[in-house]
Amino acid sequence: MTDAWSDHDVTALRAACHAADSRALVALLRTRDAEPVLQQCGDVLTAAVVRGVPAAVETAVRCLAALRVRNGEGDEVLADQLDAAIGGATPFLRPLPVDLEELSGLLEGDPAWGGGWVDLNTGECRPATADFGEPWGEGEPEDTGRRLHVACARSHAAYRDMEDFIAALDDRSLADALGATITGRGAFRRFKDALAVSPTEQRRYWLFSAERRHGRARTWLADHGYRPTPRAGSGRARSTPHTPGRPS
Repeated sequence: MTDAWSDHDVTALRAACHAADSRALVALLRTRDAEPVLQQCGDVLTAAVVRGVPAAVETAVRCLAALRVRNGEGDEVLADQLDAAIGGATPFLRPLPVDLEELSGLLEGDPAWGGGWVDLNTGECRPATADFGEPWGEGEPEDTGRRLHVACARSHAAYRDMEDFIAALDDRSLADALGATITGRGAFRRFKDALAVSPTEQRRYWLFSAERRHGRARTWLADHGYRPTPRAGSGRARSTPHTPGRPS
């Protein structure tokens, strides 16, 4: 597994992505192993290439190669996006300023809340309980030109993330301890409690989990014909970035 980023590094990364600060992001990626954060920074890096930010192409080529090797869910979609930007081509997918972390929350959040919608004009993600100001008509198609319905996919993928993280651990005693926590009800809580004994692995897991969630959200969006783009400067409030070491 790759070396964990420090809390300071992760905070700087998320600040750069939140502000769509292409220069700051490229500067950070040039000094760190980008593999743990490829999905999280891919869209701002794409924008950096398009804008001609110094060293952006070189950084994007390195990230593109890492995506092809890793080949996780959503990696091929992002790799194709970076490849198009590097080559000066226009991506086939339609741009939408949607936050993948917010979209992931609708896709993989509490099933009791029932997913939600993505506003196709603004990219805003709304839970099913939110009031859009007008009723959703019975039998109305999911993609109405105004919003895209998001069904909650439950927790199966998140459970596989825990299994895969455990399988990749070098510390077998920790792996055994974590493996014993994920059977039966309450597995997520027990896993998080057991992981807290190792802050380094805890930070590594939150990055690993975030990459997986972003990749699944990216795949879902691509399946509906869209690709995420940075939306900083839109004047709309965004959710607070996830704090390293704590669940989102």
